[in-house]
Amino acid sequence: MPKVKRPKGTDWTRVERDAANDVPITYAPAEDPYDPNDAAAVSAYWQVATITRARGRPPVAVKRPTLNMRVDAAVLSAFKATGPGWQTRMNAVLRDAVARGVEKA
Repeated sequence: MPKVKRPKGTDWTRVERDAANDVPITYAPAEDPYDPNDAAAVSAYWQVATITRARGRPPVAVKRPTLNMRVDAAVLSAFKATGPGWQTRMNAVLRDAVARGVEKA
């Protein structure tokens, strides 16, 4: 079966058309806190809602220090080639080496 290419992103033309024609918003009553098509329900919900936004990364018990170090280009390329999260994986390899006592060699 051939793969069907699906468009990425938002179909803003459809959104604008639906908004202009006042098309009702679909929702799941069992999952959603209110009916988005009911102005009174929307207003009542947001009157008591509490919005909390935290800046940056979530706090951690032990902060990891920033490190500037030199490594072989081949080592860096190999880790970067594994994709996003390569620094976390590099840290895991170093943590494992420390746990095995390799740093004492």
